[in-house]
Amino acid sequence: MNGDFVVPFARRGSIVGAEEIAALAALVDSDAPLSAGGLRERFESRFARHVGSRHALSVTSGTVALELAIELLELRPGDEVVATPQTFQATLQPLLDRDVTVRFCDVDPESLNLDADVLETLITPRTRAILLVHYGGWAADMDRIMAIARRHGVLVLEDSAHALGSTYHGSRPGALADISCFSFHATKNITTLGEGGMITTDRDDWAERLDRRRNNEVDGIYLPADEQEPFLLPWMKFSADVYRQACVGVRRAGTNATLAEAAAGVGLTQLDRLETLVARRRRIAGRLDEVLDRHPHVRRQRPPAGVGHAYHLYTFFAGGGSQARDELVRTLHRQGVEVQLRYFPQHLTPEWRWRGHGPGECPTAERLWFTEHMNLPCHPGLTDTQVDHLVHTLDRALAEVPDRTRTVRGGPAVRTLPA
Repeated sequence: MNGDFVVPFARRGSIVGAEEIAALAALVDSDAPLSAGGLRERFESRFARHVGSRHALSVTSGTVALELAIELLELRPGDEVVATPQTFQATLQPLLDRDVTVRFCDVDPESLNLDADVLETLITPRTRAILLVHYGGWAADMDRIMAIARRHGVLVLEDSAHALGSTYHGSRPGALADISCFSFHATKNITTLGEGGMITTDRDDWAERLDRRRNNEVDGIYLPADEQEPFLLPWMKFSADVYRQACVGVRRAGTNATLAEAAAGVGLTQLDRLETLVARRRRIAGRLDEVLDRHPHVRRQRPPAGVGHAYHLYTFFAGGGSQARDELVRTLHRQGVEVQLRYFPQHLTPEWRWRGHGPGECPTAERLWFTEHMNLPCHPGLTDTQVDHLVHTLDRALAEVPDRTRTVRGGPAVRTLPA
């Protein structure tokens, strides 16, 4: 969508300023390495402590994090994966390369996270993994999901790209499942100069394999070498490491996915500012909540006690059916408020329809997307004046939209796509 908006959707999800510039200047003025140095190690250590995980390994993007994490699941032909449809395409794209069956799990009508009641019905003896997302920064129902997974011996990958700064009953996403992935894209709650990602896990073996792969080393199975080491000069340390090992199997070739020192330095500074950045999101969300509470024909999200929403996305549900929702979007657009609806249900995209999925598979996700789903700008880059305009414009627009029906779980029929 082109054009200038009074209240734009996030081009940057955080604020980059003097602290980040100082961190970059200090690095450039030093003789420290620009790759695989001390800043990356410090960023990873601090990040692991923040989320409460044993290991944190940074990579070049959230997409790369997901690709590497899914490889660790060691999916084989015939395996099944249960996944949420309410996410960005990067969460599921690595599965298109594999001969596995994806069973899309419908979403909870309030959080838009994977519905634990539906999940239980989708587990089969072939289920190998569950892929979920903490939609918008509201942590999924992890106690129930992990209980189901453990009961069936299933691994869980949490896509925490939205969830940095959120909480779940005293814990944080990133330490709630077997493995977790974060994104530091420019639009996320913190950034590492536009791109970057992190993988967190408590498993030592997975961390070792991830470290090898991202550092251009083979993810292989190694044993001590039997042959005598050839003559090596003292500083040929890499050659010495090679000759002391024997490879008895290769899982994956290595790649270069290391986060640059400049990005890691900015990430450290951003992590220091995370609480302030999320607090700003929550204040904006609170003002929007007050507006929605004045209009009974719309429904806002209400996280339960113990769940701290990070508001990477501000989501609510418009009443009155698809025509009323669409008119609300147009009205906000005309008044300078940029609306981006996130995300189109993945099981209805061309790629997944080609794999046999289609309308009717996740009725709640489909109904909400086509008739009620709304996202509004909510990021710390908004000025107080912009927030005032957003609040007043939303209030007026909601007053103009006819209150034809109250939003309920049954709801109006969904507009379907052609088969």
